[in-house]
Amino acid sequence: MNRAVLPLIAAALMLAGCATPEARLRNGLHNAGLSQAMSACMAERMVDRLSLVQLRRLSALGSLKDKRITDLSLDQFLHKVRALKDPEILTVSTSSAALCALR
Repeated sequence: MNRAVLPLIAAALMLAGCATPEARLRNGLHNAGLSQAMSACMAERMVDRLSLVQLRRLSALGSLKDKRITDLSLDQFLHKVRALKDPEILTVSTSSAALCALR
């Protein structure tokens, strides 16, 4: 590997680690299949209402979806959230989804 590339790789890795919890959740929701607008709206609401551990669990939902052929429906998303077995995550996710769907 060219030595000139190593500093660029290191800088990219450091910047990736600086993502805010909201950005991580937004990306996780989008990767799980929600639309970009819905992901942004929900992440903005949820980041202030859930703990960092809960936010990490939610952002990991993207790994459950193999291929993103079509956008995930809210019903499918909430089914995945229920599988986390955390009533607070479910309550906050459901209320955020409802409010964001009305925007």
